[in-house]
Amino acid sequence: MQSKMNVKDLDLYYGDFKALHNINLDIRENEILSFIGPSGCGKSTLLKCLNRMNDLVVGCRIDGDITLDGEDIYAKNYDVNKLRKRVGMVFQQPNPFPMSIYENIAYGPKTHGIKNKAELDEIVESSLKQAAIWDEVKDDLKKSALSISGGQQQRLCIARAIAVNPEVILMDEPTSALDPISTGKIEDLAQELKEQYTIVIVTHNMQQASRISDKTAFFLQGIIVEYGNTIDIFTNPREEKTELYVTGRFG
Repeated sequence: MQSKMNVKDLDLYYGDFKALHNINLDIRENEILSFIGPSGCGKSTLLKCLNRMNDLVVGCRIDGDITLDGEDIYAKNYDVNKLRKRVGMVFQQPNPFPMSIYENIAYGPKTHGIKNKAELDEIVESSLKQAAIWDEVKDDLKKSALSISGGQQQRLCIARAIAVNPEVILMDEPTSALDPISTGKIEDLAQELKEQYTIVIVTHNMQQASRISDKTAFFLQGIIVEYGNTIDIFTNPREEKTELYVTGRFG
């Protein structure tokens, strides 16, 4: 697999506090990469660097480089809107817009200039199908997205991310608010989506990381302690701290 995104010598500060220390990471195309580690260790902070969500945080400063297909996404002239179209985000809590199911999916393509109704219809249908929710909502597209279940809302949010045709999908604990059945559906979905997209997922659920990811990075206090093939991280870690964490002896 070739490299899709690359993080090199990254340090991140909130004011005087250094939250990330010398992060180096190679994110491969069409793979699922999981970030694991205890709360507050920097997983979500790094995830938000990958589509510059941290630009919105007052006092946040970044040193180092992040590239997407070899281009520096923090370069002065880099178009952040273009970046967020290419690198989509799905959050911990499902956050559908307070509008119809159809309009939730059509919203992104419309903002990027697609106005043709037939084309929008096609995008809505294919995005909902890819997110494995079309059969459940196809007869209710005019219904409010807020009226469906939490698990359906999260798959709707994944469909909304897919609708603008991204290359990378970031997921920040996408199943932590969901029941086991909905969680299973999102995990199955992630496995299917990696055929077309590169996926980076933050998870507190180590079984989830071991089930669905190709690579895993273990974070502790803003440092990547270990990064490698998921099977090695969970069955044959190089670092003692990794072993203690994945076997549940701390964290």
